Amino acid sequence: MLRAPAIARLLRPAALRAASAGSARQQGTQPDKIEVFVDGQSVLVDPGTTVLQPVAACAMPVMKGWNIKTNSDMTKKAREGVMEFLLVNHPLDCPICDQGGECDLQDQSMAFGSDKSRFTDNSFTGKRAVEDKNIGPLVKTIMTRCIHCTRCIRFASEVAGVDDLGTTGRGGDMQVGTYVEKMLMSEMSGNVIDLCPVGALTSKPYAFTARPWETRKTDSIDVMDAVGSNIVVSTRTGEVLRDINEEWIDDKARFSYDGLKRQRLVAPMLRIDGELQPVEWEDALVATAKTLRASGEKTAVVAGGLCDAECLTAVKDLVNRLGSEALCTEETFPNAGSGTDLRSNYLLNSKITGIEEADLVLLIGANPRYEAPLLNARIRKSWINNDLQVAVVGPQLELNYPAEQLGDSLDTVRQLLSGQHAFSSRLAAAQQPIVVLGAAALAAPDGAQLLALTQQLAQQLRARATAAPDGWRVLSVLQRVASQAAALDLGYRPGAAAARGGQAKALLLLGADEGTVERSDLADNATVIYIGHHGDAGAASADIVLPGAAYTEKQATYVNTEGRAQQTLTAVTPPGMAREDWKIVRALSEVVGEGLPYDTLAELRRRMTEISPNLTRYGDVEETNYFAQAAELAESVSAQSKGTSPVAPSLVRLEDFYMTNTISRASPTMAKCIQAVAKQRESKYN
Repeated sequence: MLRAPAIARLLRPAALRAASAGSARQQGTQPDKIEVFVDGQSVLVDPGTTVLQPVAACAMPVMKGWNIKTNSDMTKKAREGVMEFLLVNHPLDCPICDQGGECDLQDQSMAFGSDKSRFTDNSFTGKRAVEDKNIGPLVKTIMTRCIHCTRCIRFASEVAGVDDLGTTGRGGDMQVGTYVEKMLMSEMSGNVIDLCPVGALTSKPYAFTARPWETRKTDSIDVMDAVGSNIVVSTRTGEVLRDINEEWIDDKARFSYDGLKRQRLVAPMLRIDGELQPVEWEDALVATAKTLRASGEKTAVVAGGLCDAECLTAVKDLVNRLGSEALCTEETFPNAGSGTDLRSNYLLNSKITGIEEADLVLLIGANPRYEAPLLNARIRKSWINNDLQVAVVGPQLELNYPAEQLGDSLDTVRQLLSGQHAFSSRLAAAQQPIVVLGAAALAAPDGAQLLALTQQLAQQLRARATAAPDGWRVLSVLQRVASQAAALDLGYRPGAAAARGGQAKALLLLGADEGTVERSDLADNATVIYIGHHGDAGAASADIVLPGAAYTEKQATYVNTEGRAQQTLTAVTPPGMAREDWKIVRALSEVVGEGLPYDTLAELRRRMTEISPNLTRYGDVEETNYFAQAAELAESVSAQSKGTSPVAPSLVRLEDFYMTNTISRASPTMAKCIQAVAKQRESKYN
């Protein structure tokens, strides 16, 4: 039973419409609203909308003129009766339950329950008891608390697309589980914790850590991929305890937080006698400044996948003042003929919500299930509700919806462009197609040709889609790291080619830990400087280490794959002597003798606005354009295209998903997930 505001919320259009409403939608007309009254207040709803009341309301549409009373004596009595039934077998172990304080059943019982019950425990059997299930290292189960709402089953089947959860038995003997003991093989399994209205499903890593009222909550964004999901960071005593989201979120974003406190850089370090040794900030800055002054225009910069826009801006200004333009990103993206100064060439132009309007999605070298799980959830949702067709150019993928395999090489894209592929006719018939090109596939030797051919294919499909709405975007590039879009907006060159060639005397790594540049790529006796927050590969190879702040420890700007600027907020302070990255660069500029003209975050963001105004328009997406010009730039490249390289995404299997950056690689929970998946694949029940 729900209160009046909740009833009014439920009276908004439901997913399942009446036949009349559906036909009206298909004809492009809006169905007439009908008026009902909720506690005397008039509410206009679509025909076919359902209402919750003391009847089988999930299948009962409202009718014109209904007067719905949510606080009548009969309604209150019905609520108390339902609550009595829910609590008949539910164990009252609230004091030790991790869900305490966040339990829907607690809240409903307080609001609508009675102070007594007509049921007593059977003296012979007592309350129902159910054995706990082991469904992996992320979700803890205490199934005696389960009230059989089946939310977890519906989520696993309908949203996550894995039919691992189900029920056995009937009535009081019914149990929710996985039939046989197995891991819940999904990259979004942690969402069942938020869905469970009782403490039957809770977080294993978070168990017995803190109560919700003991924690401080900070709104932020996730940087584990390029989608930029909104999250809430819970902290206590200066420590991140968990990341949760208002809606769906993937397991890496939810559980990799324990990597934030392991392998952290907590003090500046200099390489002395072949080993890195901690020093004071003054010594580290003086040594760094001496190196940068000596290298001058032969200074190169490589930005990693977790670098924020503020740091990217400050480093760009400093290095430019030294006379160098060798600024690049660790993430590869083709330069030749691709025109990366055109934003339409490197963003998800259709936007994430555009997936739900498409009638066909062609994935080229992309695996959204593991590269962008929330984007993949949109694709699955559209496949279920809108009969979306999905086709794949690349290897066989573990997608959670049907997808037609077209081929796995550059030749396949060439055939689709020329109309010689068997799928070409269906592609041409699509009215609102979207082509999703994976950034990882562009790192191949024929990446420039792949981008050029895909641009031409997208332009061709847009010209044929005469019924598509104005401004419909076909080409969409799926980035895989959080920093790439902002770096390209700021003028960084994609790929680390600018840092190679044996010319650089100083290499500045901004959280770059993937080993894209080696000592042999630099000049003799070159110095490597690392600014970052984890002791990963970048710090291990550096001569000077300047400890920075992680995304939960600073107010920082990130631009997601669709070009939307968002910001993290400070949840905890950086550990030890670590400092915010842009502040390190600002202090360094003074020692170098090239002081940067900003001292506060607001001043720095004004400088970001001068370079690229979209960087500070938080929450908005600036529309991209110049698709025709991008296609023209691509023609010369595609005309010379002879390559037949395989087209493949970076993440193909679930094991690849859990460790993709320094934070997730430092996470013990993510390591357990990889071990559990490997064990499950060896099981006969996989």
